[in-house]
Amino acid sequence: MLSGLLGSKKGKQIEGTVVLVKKKNCFDFTDVGVSLLDRASECLGRGVSIQFISASKFDRAKGKLGKPAYLEKWITKSPDLTAEKFEFKVHFEWEEEVGIPGAIFIKNKHPNEFFLISLTLKNVPLVGESEIHFPCNSWVYPTNRYEEGRIFFSNKIYLPDKTPDPLRRYREEELSKLRGDGIGNRQLEERDRVYDYAVYNDLNNPKKYNRPILGGTVGGEIKYPYPRRGRTGRSLVKSDPVYESRVKLWPPVLYVPRDEEFSPLKNADFVTFGFKSLTKVVRPALKSRLCEEFDSFDEVLDLYEGGFKLPKTLLKAVSHLIPLQKLKEVFRIDGEELLRFQKPQVIRDNKNAWMKDEEFAREMLAGVNPVKICCLQDWPVKSKVDGSICKISEDDLEKNLEGRSIQQAIEDKKLFILDYYDDFIPYLRLINTTATEDISSKVHPRAYATRTVLLLKNDETLKPLAIELSLPRDGDCDGTPQVYLPAEQGVEKWIWMLAKTYVAVNDSNYHQLISHWLLTHAVIEPFVIATNRQLSVIHPIFRLLAPHFSDTMKINALARQSLVNANGIIESTFLPGKYSMEFSSKVYKNWVFRDQALPADLLKRGMATEDSTSPHGLNLAIKDYPYAVDGLDVWFAIKTWLQDYCCFFYESDEAVQQDNELQSWWKELIQVGHGDKKDDQGWPQMKNREELIESCTILIWITSGLHAAVNFGQYPYGGYILNRPTITRRYMPRKGTPEYEELKSNPEKALLKTINSKDQAINVTAVLAVLSRHSFTEAYLGQADISDWISDKEPLQAFERFKESIRKIEERIERDNNDLRLKNRHGPVNMPYTLLYPSSEPGLTGMGIPNSISI
Repeated sequence: MLSGLLGSKKGKQIEGTVVLVKKKNCFDFTDVGVSLLDRASECLGRGVSIQFISASKFDRAKGKLGKPAYLEKWITKSPDLTAEKFEFKVHFEWEEEVGIPGAIFIKNKHPNEFFLISLTLKNVPLVGESEIHFPCNSWVYPTNRYEEGRIFFSNKIYLPDKTPDPLRRYREEELSKLRGDGIGNRQLEERDRVYDYAVYNDLNNPKKYNRPILGGTVGGEIKYPYPRRGRTGRSLVKSDPVYESRVKLWPPVLYVPRDEEFSPLKNADFVTFGFKSLTKVVRPALKSRLCEEFDSFDEVLDLYEGGFKLPKTLLKAVSHLIPLQKLKEVFRIDGEELLRFQKPQVIRDNKNAWMKDEEFAREMLAGVNPVKICCLQDWPVKSKVDGSICKISEDDLEKNLEGRSIQQAIEDKKLFILDYYDDFIPYLRLINTTATEDISSKVHPRAYATRTVLLLKNDETLKPLAIELSLPRDGDCDGTPQVYLPAEQGVEKWIWMLAKTYVAVNDSNYHQLISHWLLTHAVIEPFVIATNRQLSVIHPIFRLLAPHFSDTMKINALARQSLVNANGIIESTFLPGKYSMEFSSKVYKNWVFRDQALPADLLKRGMATEDSTSPHGLNLAIKDYPYAVDGLDVWFAIKTWLQDYCCFFYESDEAVQQDNELQSWWKELIQVGHGDKKDDQGWPQMKNREELIESCTILIWITSGLHAAVNFGQYPYGGYILNRPTITRRYMPRKGTPEYEELKSNPEKALLKTINSKDQAINVTAVLAVLSRHSFTEAYLGQADISDWISDKEPLQAFERFKESIRKIEERIERDNNDLRLKNRHGPVNMPYTLLYPSSEPGLTGMGIPNSISI
């Protein structure tokens, strides 16, 4: 029957529309050389050819190839869609012997690569269909760089055992190419599409710095466990061949598989605001003042309100690096060439409200690091590292418990704790006796491990009751913790302010190295690699996860080059210095995949209890906990969408077990990508639909909601260095010392001498401005059109329901942010909690949930 229908259409022409993006200058006719090369290629018949691959007819165990057709009017074509996108027509001769197109085979005989977005076929002689769409979204290099052309499949999704037989070999061969040869004895090049694993041996030059390799075994021991990164194949350092050589250029030429590169627009945007680029502008502008300290809080505010003059010679010198118009997107530069940072949201309404105890506590629930605070469940608090007991006494707390005992307050879930003792105490001796290696800003950190106990008041706000500052037992220091209580006047007020500052520094460092870098960027990279190595592009889970992995490998590669590398920005401006990445490795040792689910995290921290009568089955310990309230809505919206999606493709638990690609994916993730954690008991076994849905929900939550919550508030909260300093340089002053007298006579200056120097503060502020920006190409959660990559009706309808749930979440957040009873949503600084508001405009907005970890 089908062959008869196809036969009746023999001789018919099928029209195709190709959409692609030019390589820089590839189609720019002001570039005479490129234009002539393209013209010559076309005249010699070396154009862009496309052939159908049959999904219904065999040719030597593979789908039969149709006759080639060529993109038309290549030479004379001008942009039809945007300044970068082009549309070309292509006409195919319908061939009965080829049958139903299931994929295309494309060859690029031009001298330049191009980014192929899609091919859409119209009037295809198929029963019930008039159009077939091929989503490509990949760079197509000239054939002289490959042994053969490229294959792209249609937007029809198949489990491996349901793939049309003529397409199976193509499916398997494509995956084999992406895995590479596994030998790793050559440097991978831009045109390569190889996804493979490597340990973190690329962070330093061993001739200059001594940093451990993170990940893998040394002498049979896993000393520094870590997720794997993408392999580059760069040469090893000759003097110490366990380390990979570094790239010295800026912008750096860093290998990631070609389709993991930023888009041309985003790449230009990011290079403009790159970490090194901004510091090259800011540091020279303040060169004459970098060795000075801030003298007052007003001088810090000058960075936003007063500004400083940029020499014309400097502007001219950096114009090739950052155009003035681009500078204005991060800084405010007026006609007098005064450079000012944009005022962070935390000081826009009230420049002093950040100092209040209520705001200090609120940011643990609605700030940039709302994932560490715990409900206090045992007293006294005991360290799991050294067994020491918290020195905050019952008397210190019970005077503020309104007649309750500590045990009663714990039972009533009225006490909470922000505990950094076990995280920092093992490293404090090293941190406090080591100067940063950055010659331009040698700093001797002086810090404590902190514990903060807080009371939940009747209005759902938190009140800090006591802070414990601890040092390790060492030499003259007996390690006895110091306990500080709130005070509102005199020198005691400033002693309390300093105690909160040491807590803020612990929190800033844990946030950047753990909550942000490790628990989103680093742990996700192995998933990106394994997904491309083991799941075909037409696998339903690949199509589901791919949008949530966009740009992650590239941003991580850039971070390893300039942010988390030896003597990089983090080491030079954050407390742990050269121990920063080692510090994150120790935390990864206790990382459990299942615990990354938001409900599991809240239950583990005691911030929620299971309750079938409550929304989402959880009863929050603090009802006005903005991160949890908004996050749970986002979490369950994602999970509902995934339940519909996964159950459409997997009709039973057996289907999950029998999916060989899925099982290989999960096995490789555990055994290789997170190989240092392969023996943990916290991994789902991937034996049923429930485990598949939960695992994919965790991945999409990490890449979207969690990353948004811990990333895009960095500048709004931390862009004002007094609110979230990253380092302390002096210990708490003691009575009878000059530092104590200075605190009495000039408390602002004393505090400023304790935290980041001016140089460090400005570098941190500039970098946070980069990290907190949304690009113009950002794709936000629940706002895409997935019909580009899927054609099945039921999943498309399920996604529309997901989009509607995201819209309702936005409406609910807006209502809550206008509810004056919910004090934690604004706080004294009058800054609404919008970090989990799904949509956003480009720039420094403090809102928006991108699909992926793209910055």
